[in-house]
Amino acid sequence: MHRRSRGVNIGLLLLLSQIFQVGINNVPPVTLATLALNIWFFLNPLKPLLSSCLSVEKCYQQKDWQRLLLSPIHHADDWHLYFNMASMLWKGIHLERRLGSRWFAYIIVTFSLLTGVVYLFLEFALAEFLNEPDFKRNCAIGFSGVLFALKVLNNHCCPGGFVNVLGFPVSNRFACWVELLAIHFISPGTSFAGHLAGILVGLMYTHGPLKKIMESCTGIFPSNIDYPGQQYYFNSSGYSGYQDYYPYGGRGVYEDVPRNYDMYTAGLSEEEQLERALRASLLDQGNRRSSSPAYGFRLSPEEEMRRQRLHRFDSQRGNPAL
Repeated sequence: MHRRSRGVNIGLLLLLSQIFQVGINNVPPVTLATLALNIWFFLNPLKPLLSSCLSVEKCYQQKDWQRLLLSPIHHADDWHLYFNMASMLWKGIHLERRLGSRWFAYIIVTFSLLTGVVYLFLEFALAEFLNEPDFKRNCAIGFSGVLFALKVLNNHCCPGGFVNVLGFPVSNRFACWVELLAIHFISPGTSFAGHLAGILVGLMYTHGPLKKIMESCTGIFPSNIDYPGQQYYFNSSGYSGYQDYYPYGGRGVYEDVPRNYDMYTAGLSEEEQLERALRASLLDQGNRRSSSPAYGFRLSPEEEMRRQRLHRFDSQRGNPAL
């Protein structure tokens, strides 16, 4: 277990502020556990980032398969953690209440593993097709691939409507693809293949055989359990309580009780929050020089050797964390 170097983590403070404004008791249990797990491993990473990130070279060629488990629960910096977990908070409240806690936990675990597998396949295919071995050294880390898969699922459960992406209204049907391109151009250090892998896993669940395969693998997780006949509601004093609801409308569309998320989102949509977090992250990275690589990154062999020497030197000084 490695401890992250001390410092003011503004992104972590903002995340904790949002969680407490929503109210810990009002966050469904699997969503809360996912948030807590990612925060814990941000503060106490099991391994340095270079030993946790996912790449074809390290995972497939060197048989370091534990990276499939480590990569989704580690983050490069506090802003990376912030906008991933803020998005997880929003998606988890909606999806876990709709699907039930046990099935939602099953989805989180499955999506986390499959996103990594699809990512490895994409990078390997690119390396072979373009005859560019550097793609096999691309190393990605973070929960954002899983979030893209959850976004596909959320848009499938709540069809219709538009979202705001960089100031432009985009249909829910195409929102994931537009956000994939927008994030890549706004923040080139992110892993395009990792995010694309998440979208593909989400489509495998909503339009492919994945859901049926998951259902056939277990008979104890019905897909609509927990919170039966109840859902959270807001009152004038904040986010609290329960209210009866009908999970499905006459045409199979989720009928949601009106809620007021402005108290902890400042009136911003999820996409607007993501845009603001990205801008803040870019500004923060411009104002300070970080020793940690980005959350979708490529290292040359020389740079990787240099970082390993620095890590061994820090370990001898009693500071093994990156």
